[in-house]
Amino acid sequence: MSPEPEETSPAVVDRREAVREKAQQVQEQQKRMRWIRRGGLAAGAVAAVAVIAMVVTWSISSTTNRPELTPNHGSNDGFPVNSVSSVLSAQTEMSTTTPAPTPEEAAGGEAQTVEPVDIHVYVDYLSRGAREWHLANAQQLSVWVKEGAATLTYHPVSMLTAKSNGTKYSLRAAGAAACVATHSPETLFAFNADLLTRQPAIDSDGHSDVELADIAQAIGAENPKVVRSCIENGDFLNWVKDATERAVGGIEGTDGLALTGTPMIVVNGQPYLGALGDPAEFSQFVLTNATGAFYKSQSPTPSPVPTP
Repeated sequence: MSPEPEETSPAVVDRREAVREKAQQVQEQQKRMRWIRRGGLAAGAVAAVAVIAMVVTWSISSTTNRPELTPNHGSNDGFPVNSVSSVLSAQTEMSTTTPAPTPEEAAGGEAQTVEPVDIHVYVDYLSRGAREWHLANAQQLSVWVKEGAATLTYHPVSMLTAKSNGTKYSLRAAGAAACVATHSPETLFAFNADLLTRQPAIDSDGHSDVELADIAQAIGAENPKVVRSCIENGDFLNWVKDATERAVGGIEGTDGLALTGTPMIVVNGQPYLGALGDPAEFSQFVLTNATGAFYKSQSPTPSPVPTP
């Protein structure tokens, strides 16, 4: 005969029920903890995404809403040279150049009736041609400006921004020239001369912003702290980009001229297409335009009417 099953006492049943209930409570607690952890991770991810979105939105809005600064003391994206009194850097190339006669001298001394020749120079400070033209013509330009025979206007542009190992020297140098023209216009001629005379090589880093500010201070810029802050903060970089695009689209005051390379020299609305390193050829071009302007400005003398 098989043995009879043992009878389970009430105490044993109670213990089993208690253990089972405790196990269920532990399981429920673990489930709640898992849900809390998952919810915390999800909330953290959402918060991180929200923070990133806020940063991106702020960056875009701050860039978009940042006002574009426009240089002073200029017109049509150019800066007139008001003074050439600053001493130019020593340039042996210019020391042997004999200054050409002024347009007044070419017109026979009729200084009071000759309009100054209007010269506009579009310059990229990394352009080898711009340096060559400057070294050949800086001396006679300074004579013409001093004597009031010509007006000289510089247009800093950035055509060679990609030619400086990613430092955008062409753009930064043009922006620095705009800073000098705005805050120290009397030293623009000397600053332009220094940048072209000590021009860095193509595909080099070029001068840093600090070095550009040092050059401006070395030539005697007024308000040196303001000029330095303008250069190092890149106040006019956006303006240089826009001014270059405008010149490429068309040069105001000319018969359909547009900037295609630098330097571009425009005399009384006519582009100079001669040799960049030949000051005699350029002076002849200037004098030809000046003489033409002189004769065009003279009203013809009426012929005498014969009397009976």
